[in-house]
Amino acid sequence: MAVDELDTRILRLLLERPRTSVREYARVLGVARGTLQARLDRLERDGVITGTGPALSPVALGHPVLAFVHIEVTQGHLDEVGHALAAVPEIIEAFSIAGGGDLLARVVARDNAHLEDVIQALISVPGVVRTRTEVALRERVPHRLLPLVESIGRTVTA
Repeated sequence: MAVDELDTRILRLLLERPRTSVREYARVLGVARGTLQARLDRLERDGVITGTGPALSPVALGHPVLAFVHIEVTQGHLDEVGHALAAVPEIIEAFSIAGGGDLLARVVARDNAHLEDVIQALISVPGVVRTRTEVALRERVPHRLLPLVESIGRTVTA
């Protein structure tokens, strides 16, 4: 999906000021409210905007330990293991990957002992062959999309 300069400005504003009203966004951008709403609807329909909920902090929810768990799966069991991972609340993301392992899970825990319990639960899932865990020490670049949006905007206007 191609985004134009106005789409880029809208996305930047959504990322920078997520709790602002559509009316205020339209005013800041200098466009009609209907134009802005139509753009937002299209960006949602095309899958560019995928959610509007609040960003939550696992640390503030009592889960300060972050680990990335590589999971090797028996051939032919990827879907079953993926469904089983969805039932583990401490797994906040999981991806099929190429390279070392078949799945990569982002896992949060209350402490290292809790992380070990989660990993032991993962190992017991039918189809899981082995896991390899890397514990994050400090976040260096937080999840962000604004630099990507700005890069796309520069490409569109060039």
